[in-house]
Amino acid sequence: MSRIVTRFAPSPTGYLHIGNLRTALFNYMIARKSGGEFILRLDDTDADRSKQIYIDAIQQDLEWLGLGWDRIEQQSKRLDRYEAAAEKLRADGRFYECFETPGELDLKRKKQLNMGRPPVYDRAALSMDDATRIQMRAQRDGYWRFLLNQTRIEWEDGILGPLSIDAASVSDPVLIRADGQVLYTLASVVDDMEMGVTHIVRGSDHVTNTATQIQIIEALGGKPPAFAHHSLLTGAQGEALSKRLGTLSLRDLRAQGVTAAALLSLMARLGSSQPVELRQTLEEITEGFDLGQFGAAPTKFDAEDLWPLTRADLQARPFGEVANEIARLGVPEELAEQFWTVARENITKLDDLQEWWALCRDGADPEIAPEDAEFVAKALELLPPPPYGPDAWKDWTAAVKEATGRKGKGLFMPLRKALTGQAHGPDMAALMPLLQRIPALDSR
Repeated sequence: MSRIVTRFAPSPTGYLHIGNLRTALFNYMIARKSGGEFILRLDDTDADRSKQIYIDAIQQDLEWLGLGWDRIEQQSKRLDRYEAAAEKLRADGRFYECFETPGELDLKRKKQLNMGRPPVYDRAALSMDDATRIQMRAQRDGYWRFLLNQTRIEWEDGILGPLSIDAASVSDPVLIRADGQVLYTLASVVDDMEMGVTHIVRGSDHVTNTATQIQIIEALGGKPPAFAHHSLLTGAQGEALSKRLGTLSLRDLRAQGVTAAALLSLMARLGSSQPVELRQTLEEITEGFDLGQFGAAPTKFDAEDLWPLTRADLQARPFGEVANEIARLGVPEELAEQFWTVARENITKLDDLQEWWALCRDGADPEIAPEDAEFVAKALELLPPPPYGPDAWKDWTAAVKEATGRKGKGLFMPLRKALTGQAHGPDMAALMPLLQRIPALDSR
C-alpha cells in the first residue's frame, strides 16, 4: 500500500472555526495513524480577501491544538501550475470560454426553474463562432468552464458509502473567473495530483465538487484519491450553524478558557458511534479514531459540551503544568502547590483560579443569616487570626461545637459562609491554611 498523504486546505480569509477543525483533525489523524504525511495548504488564490493575519492565525491555532504539519504550501505561489493545467484542458477541448454576466446567468436559471427544469448552464458558449467570440472579448473579459462528460460519476465514499451523480444534472464548473482568479475546483485538483494526496476528508457540502473534480483529475491524466465526506455541524437544536461560526472561532473558544484536549476529544468523536470521552493526548485520540464509525446524519454541536471536558482536563493536570499560571496570580511559592490541590476541584477554566486566590488573599464578605448571627459571633470569638495550620478547621469547629452545642450542617454551613461567603467550595480543612485574611474577624 502506498504512503497515505492528506491535506487541510483552509482559505486565509478569516479565522478557523469549529467546522474547519473537524476537517483538519480528521485528515491529520488519518495521516498520523498510518505514519503518512499531513500537508497544510493555504488556499490563498483570492488575493483581495486573503490576509497575512489569517495565515498567521491558522498556523497559531493548529499549533495550539498540536496539529503539526509535515509541509506547508501556498496556492498563490503555484499559479503557473494551474495555468499549465488550464492550457492542457484547452488543448484537449475540455475548457471553454464564456461571457455571460451574473445577471444573465441568473435570468437563465429563473427561466429554467419556471419551466420545471434543473438550473444547469445551457452551454450556449459552445455554439459561439470565432467572430462572435472575438467581438465578445472586446466588450468584456471571459471566464472559463470545464466541459463535463455527461455521464454518471461514481465513487465509494469513506463515510457516505457508494455515491453516484449524473453529470448532466450539474453545471459545467467555472474554473477561472473573468478577472483571472483560479478557483478552488481547479487549484485543488492540480495540487492534490502534484502533491500526491491519497485521501481527502471534507464536509458533505463538497459532494458535488467531488464529482466534478473526479472528471477534472481524469482529464488531466490523474487517478482520483479516496474521498470521504463528513456530516455538517448543526446547533444543539438542529439549527444551521453557519451563521454562528464567527462566535465559534477556535481563538474565541481558547480565549473563553476551553482547553485543546477538550476541543480535540469532542471533535474527534462527535457524530460517531464512539462515546465522547476526555483524552489528554493526540496520540490517544488518534489511536481510537475510525472514519468508518461516522454517520451521514447532521451532527449536533453544543459548545456547552466543551466545559465538562475542559473541567476534567484541568482537574487531571499535575501542579507542574499550571505552576507558571499560578505564579502569575501572585500566589507565594510556598503555597502554590497546596493552592492548586485545593482549587483544582472547583474550577471549570483556568481563569477561575483568580477568584479563588482573591478569596484566599483578601477574604470574602461574610454571608450570615439573621438566625445564625449570634452563633457566628460566638464562633468568631473562638477563632484566632491567620495564619492557620492544617488542623485549624478541625480544632475550631470542635471548640465551637462544645461551646454552642451545634453539630452537623447547622454547625459547619454557617461557619463556611462566614469565612468564604459561599455555601459550596473546597474542603474547609484544606482551604483554611491558605486564608490570608478573614474579613468576618474585623468586626469582632
